[in-house]
Amino acid sequence: DAELALFLSSGINAEYGGDIEEAIHRSVLARSFTPVIVGSALKNKGVQPLLDAVNRYLPNPAQVENFALNSIDESKVLMDPGRGKSKHGVGLAFKLEKGKHGQMTYMRMYQGCFRRGNSMTNIRTGDKMRIPRLVLMHSNETEEIMEANAGDIIAMIGVDCASGDTFMDSKALPAEQVSMESMYVPEPVISMTIRNIRAKDEKNFGDALNRFQKEDPTFKVEFNPENRQMVISGMGELQLDIYAERIRREYGCDVELGTPTVNYRETLLEPVEFAVNYKRQSGGRGQYGFGHGVIEPLSDKVGELEFVSEVSGGEIPQNYIKSVRKGVEEAIKDGAIAGHRVAGIRFVLRGGKTHPVDSSDFAFQKVGYFAIMEHFSKKATIVEPWVKVEVTAGAEFGGELIQSLSSRDGSLSNLEYKDSLCFVEGTAPLQKMFGYTTELRTTTSGKGNYTMEYESHKEVDVGLREKLIATFQESDKYKNIGRSEFGV
Repeated sequence: DAELALFLSSGINAEYGGDIEEAIHRSVLARSFTPVIVGSALKNKGVQPLLDAVNRYLPNPAQVENFALNSIDESKVLMDPGRGKSKHGVGLAFKLEKGKHGQMTYMRMYQGCFRRGNSMTNIRTGDKMRIPRLVLMHSNETEEIMEANAGDIIAMIGVDCASGDTFMDSKALPAEQVSMESMYVPEPVISMTIRNIRAKDEKNFGDALNRFQKEDPTFKVEFNPENRQMVISGMGELQLDIYAERIRREYGCDVELGTPTVNYRETLLEPVEFAVNYKRQSGGRGQYGFGHGVIEPLSDKVGELEFVSEVSGGEIPQNYIKSVRKGVEEAIKDGAIAGHRVAGIRFVLRGGKTHPVDSSDFAFQKVGYFAIMEHFSKKATIVEPWVKVEVTAGAEFGGELIQSLSSRDGSLSNLEYKDSLCFVEGTAPLQKMFGYTTELRTTTSGKGNYTMEYESHKEVDVGLREKLIATFQESDKYKNIGRSEFGV
């Protein structure tokens, strides 16, 4: 602040330029100041000042502590930013791109050195491979290099991997292997069926889906065995439309998108205890497993499953505890009350019983499965994604914009009139926002525009909840769930 006051009071003076730059650099490192560089793509205005600012103000690799997770116990391991071969090489693949020589993988080196021709391991898959061609990128031109050191951002050519994969020197022992902390990737909130119209394009269609799934962690592809359709999921209708258009343009496939569907989630309202006694006897060796505990809601309604074992005294062997978890994971994928994925729960296994002859992995998988199906369902609810909406149009359309948002069960958070324009901010259920583009265009005579981004999941209203449950209970999937012997 002192340097800035001096600079402002003295005017633009080269004498204080270094002090100002150093102050900005310190503030950026402390994350208390964000430089803003003005520029335009037209005639490359502002490009050089932006590059200069990157060099002057952003931290170099030695000024930031980066941590990886040990592959065995997930403890944090500090990366060594020193350049050279004193430590095992570690790099993170953060972006994929299709090039003329195959897949181009952009990678940030966090530790050690990768040298062309040496061996590296993909920590996620365990695959070992030779380090291929390494290049530095200069816009659309490449510069061949023989090795990459900590702090470098390089590209590898011809490596089959996914975005977010960690690569490490193959000389590292299993206990030394680490995985970089990948960025947070939210669960998809919208899905559409996608169909390839021409049978001859099937290979290109599959190649396109595989490529986009590797490039973009928020883009998911699944095959629905019930209706035998391919389903794509993402963060918004526009994202899925863009990928469909890219498949048409880049791969020559004529594809058709279905009606968008929202990704509902099942979660808990309050803790619920469970005790599942799975017992089957049909002559010969039977199946037996018993487990009890509690299922608790997480603060994050769509958070990943947390499985906790509080079993003591060897009541349940370790291999059967893993089987319980496997059964829970199968159940949360199927859904308990409406056929939608279960999320935002902590499953605590406190104890149980085994039989010297009849207990098996299968039986204890069923213990976990029916704990969700028969007990979680007693206190479960359904949540849906809500989005934050910002609409801009002429001031004369302010009333229509508010009415339009309200008609979609939205809530208004801010309304502002400025320079003959109206700015409306609010939230609404994603399900109700389908087709809003057409309505806005009609309402504002093509003069309005809006942005929409995911905000959170909220509980659905009673009417929709009952409708979703009734639809699920009429399905074959629900009728084939079965029941445990004693689900007390």
